[in-house]
Amino acid sequence: MRTAAVRHALGLERMTRLLFVLFFLSSPAMAGEAAPAVADPALEARVNGLAEQLRCLVCQNQTIADSNAGLAIDLKNQVREKLQQGMSEHEVIDFMVQRYGDFVLYRPPVKSATWLLWFGPFLLLLGGAGVFMLKLRRRRQAIAEQPSLSPAERARAAALLEEAEGKAP
Repeated sequence: MRTAAVRHALGLERMTRLLFVLFFLSSPAMAGEAAPAVADPALEARVNGLAEQLRCLVCQNQTIADSNAGLAIDLKNQVREKLQQGMSEHEVIDFMVQRYGDFVLYRPPVKSATWLLWFGPFLLLLGGAGVFMLKLRRRRQAIAEQPSLSPAERARAAALLEEAEGKAP
């Protein structure tokens, strides 16, 4: 006859095995279909090159080439259509910037509206270093301004230390 704890442990073990089996059986179902072979590899290379330069407006930290979001796929299809219509890469980028603003560029240009974006981290680093140096200077001044012990105080401190050492086990 099994105890309740043993039956409980066996139940947990069975449940864990069942979860592992379900996980491994469901993973092929979640896999996506392979993309169809492209008719024009040169066009796809141009599309992918531009997709690396444009930001996913949903993910914001990925390019549209890296993102699987629906909007990123739509933007990539727009890029493909514009290139098929005969637009150059520069014209496609200008079209996207005109439509979505500089935010769509993964590497925004340096201009007066983006100075804080480009130079803000360096300003914060310099400000932090300045605050650190100011704190160090004030600490040194505080230590220098502390009064030193008189000879009588030193002798008393030494006597207290010797007394404490004598009492220590």
